[in-house]
Amino acid sequence: MWNSPAAVLADRNDVRPVRLGAGNPEFAAMVESARRNGPSMMLLHLDIDHFASVNENMSAEVGDQALVLIADRLRNFLDGRGKLWRHGSDEFLIAVERGGNVPPPEELAEQLRQQIELPLSVLPYTLFLTGKIGAALCPEHATNPTTLLDLAEDALHQAAREGGNAVHVHVLHKPSSAHSESIISRQLVDAIDNGELRLRYQPLVSARDGHVVGMEALLRWQSPTLGMLVPERFMRTAERLGIIVQIGAWVLEMTLRQARLWRDQGFEDFNVAVNVSTLQLLRPNFFTEVMALLQGIGVPPRMLTLEINESALTNNVNFVHETLANLRNEGISLCLDNFGTGDSSLSALVRYPVDKLKIDRSFIKSAPAANREAAISRAIIAMGHQLGMTVIANGVESQAQLGFLRRNDCDVFQGYLFGEPMSSDAAGMTLRRRYLRPEAFAETRPDRTLLLLDDEENVLRSLVRLFRRDGYRILAAGNVRDAFDLLAINDVQVILSDQRMSDMSGTEFLGRVKMLYPDTIRLVLSGYTDLNTVTDAINRGAIYRFLTKPWNDDELREHIRQAFRTHDEKRGGIPT
Repeated sequence: MWNSPAAVLADRNDVRPVRLGAGNPEFAAMVESARRNGPSMMLLHLDIDHFASVNENMSAEVGDQALVLIADRLRNFLDGRGKLWRHGSDEFLIAVERGGNVPPPEELAEQLRQQIELPLSVLPYTLFLTGKIGAALCPEHATNPTTLLDLAEDALHQAAREGGNAVHVHVLHKPSSAHSESIISRQLVDAIDNGELRLRYQPLVSARDGHVVGMEALLRWQSPTLGMLVPERFMRTAERLGIIVQIGAWVLEMTLRQARLWRDQGFEDFNVAVNVSTLQLLRPNFFTEVMALLQGIGVPPRMLTLEINESALTNNVNFVHETLANLRNEGISLCLDNFGTGDSSLSALVRYPVDKLKIDRSFIKSAPAANREAAISRAIIAMGHQLGMTVIANGVESQAQLGFLRRNDCDVFQGYLFGEPMSSDAAGMTLRRRYLRPEAFAETRPDRTLLLLDDEENVLRSLVRLFRRDGYRILAAGNVRDAFDLLAINDVQVILSDQRMSDMSGTEFLGRVKMLYPDTIRLVLSGYTDLNTVTDAINRGAIYRFLTKPWNDDELREHIRQAFRTHDEKRGGIPT
């Protein structure tokens, strides 16, 4: 039997999710009424961003209580105008009849999304959450309950693709690519005058302690026909139409006005970052225009960072250099965006007065796996520091990536791990929090951490049991990917790896580890002996010692004790 919304949400101790479909009498009746020329309706699918981290870091009990409080808040805001169901683990479905005092779908969805962003007190915590919403309409989009549910979910996924923390209403007929370009060309020229451009803000976080040091302004366009679009969908068209300079000027002005509001609220120790197009940078009056905006709005130059693509440095070199030098002399920071993907030479870093480098997200994505991208990321960080620059990593989405970047001394992080692009109100609340994910920055450096890698589960369990008696902190991985993730997050001194594994040999794995974590002591344990491979690995310093299966427990324990002694000696510690 289907539960009604009241039955599910009236009891504060019952936050179990329910299914919603044609079998739910209330929902089915609303759809049937809309189909038969009754009041039309909207279905909103709301998803809370990264809610799993609440359960993981604060306990499932705190998460369950937060969901009850969110449900109460949403129901109170609706004030009888709609029905509310919990759906899945951290999602809600809301059905609302349209008309009367009900705002249009996009406006109501945005109001509900803002309710999620209000601080939520779940003692002893104060939670700052964000969410995204997909919407579908009946009868315009569908007259079948199941189809309507599917379309709202599809719209939710589209909101996530647009950067999250957003609202997306289903588009009835998705235009073809060529048709979409035609629509963009016709509508974009009036986007500023029609108030269709939006700004979202994504936090920039200090690698030292998680302190929010800035916000990057990210542009979105709410197309009347195509919905919310990210810049990749329309900026090339804007450049072709010759309006990219006007759009860039709008973004800069609106961002500075928002920065002034935040400054008036008492926030001083942060900066705002704005992307600047090549055509903007090449304007003869760009420098004076930027300075006039700063002075007129009342924002000190030190609070502004201009992000420049590498391609801009290959155009009109002398003029670009003069413009950048003038901006930098006034105290404005200059950041080379998407570094590593453009065509400029490394000599440009010396020639131009850029003081920040942002590593492109493509290098961050798989960095902990110790492939070429990892090597490039480490090289960019080292090179930036040698040139006295601040290095920013863009696209940080996992704890493993964070750990890898911290261990390689990256300065600033940006990415979904710390927050999706958010509204100005949500960004203001983030600034008030001051620190994001402080638990991820807690220093944990145990004296004895041993990483065990073997893709045979029984062998791995036996090794864990064997070494546990010696008081080590033991990390166990059944594959190379997990091992790299553990290395990124933890300070490991000794590694014992199997040689024959399905995804990579032990000597190859440890060779990569040597490049990323040269201070580790690396041992191979295997019943298979390829003397040439092992000898080469030892000669290259990839492995410290080769041990054979089956092993003698006492001898193997002694080898590991000796490995820790060797680590202490290399680090200047006292052998034990």
